[in-house]
Amino acid sequence: MNGRKDGVRACERFAMTELQQLLQLMARLRDPERGCPWDRQQTYATIVPHTIEEAYEVADAIAREDWAELRAELGDLLFQVVFYSQIAHEEGRFDFAAVARGIVEKMTRRHPHVFGDECYADAAEQTAAWERIKASEAAENPQQPVGALDGVPLALPALTRAVKLQKKAARVGFDWGAVEPVLAKLAEEIGEIRHEIEIQAPPDRLADELGDVLFVVANLARHLKLDPEAALRGTNAKFERRFRRIEHWLAADGRTPTRSTLAEMDALWERAKAEEKESSG
Repeated sequence: MNGRKDGVRACERFAMTELQQLLQLMARLRDPERGCPWDRQQTYATIVPHTIEEAYEVADAIAREDWAELRAELGDLLFQVVFYSQIAHEEGRFDFAAVARGIVEKMTRRHPHVFGDECYADAAEQTAAWERIKASEAAENPQQPVGALDGVPLALPALTRAVKLQKKAARVGFDWGAVEPVLAKLAEEIGEIRHEIEIQAPPDRLADELGDVLFVVANLARHLKLDPEAALRGTNAKFERRFRRIEHWLAADGRTPTRSTLAEMDALWERAKAEEKESSG
C-alpha cells in the first residue's frame, strides 16, 4: 500500500512540474519583448473560436476512440485554459492557480457526500441536492443570474442549448409529464411549417417554423433521455458511411455521383443499408 501511495505522490509531483512548465511557456509566449507576435495580439474574444474548435476535436477523438489523439487534443484544450488565465493575470484579474482553486472548492462544496457527512440514496437524490447547492450559491452572489432560464451560455450548440433551457423550465413545472404530448406538439409544428411552405411564406417565417420543429425535436430527445447532438452526430456518420459506399461502388464501375441518376444512387443506398443490417444482425 505504501508503495502505491508513493507512486501516486510521484505522479502528482511530475504532473505539477509539467504544469509549471506549461505556465512558464505561456508566459514566455506572451512576453512583451521576447514573446510571439501572434500570441501577444490575442484577446479573450479572439481565442474563443479556437477553444470551441479544440473542444469539438476532443469530442471527435472520443467518438473515434483514438486515445492517442485524445491525449493530444486534451493538451490543446488545456492550453486554451492556460491562455485565458495568462491574459487575466496580465490584467490583474486572476491567474491559473485561482482557476484551479475555484474549481476544487466548487466541486468539494457540491459533493458533500464525498467530502462531508451527507448521504444520498441514489443518483437522482444526489442530482437534486446538486441543484439545491447551485441555487444557494447563486442566492449568495447577487451578481449571478436568478431567473429560471438564466445561466445557459448563448454560445452552446443550438440543440444542446434548447435541451438545457427545457430542463431549467421543467424544474419549475413547465413541462409535459409524458412523451405523447411532445409527439402531438411535433405533429402540430410540422403541420404549421407544411402550411407555410404551401403558401410560399418568406424565408424568415419558414426559419421561425423550422426552429419550432427543431425545438420540439430537442424536447422529444430530452423526454427519451437522449442527447440530440449525439443522435444527430450518429446519423451524420451513418450518412457519410453509406454515401462513401455509393461512391466506392460507382467508382468500381468507372462512374461518379454526378454521372449517375438519383434512382441509381437510391438503389445503392438501399444496398448499403441492407449490408449494414446484415453485418449487425
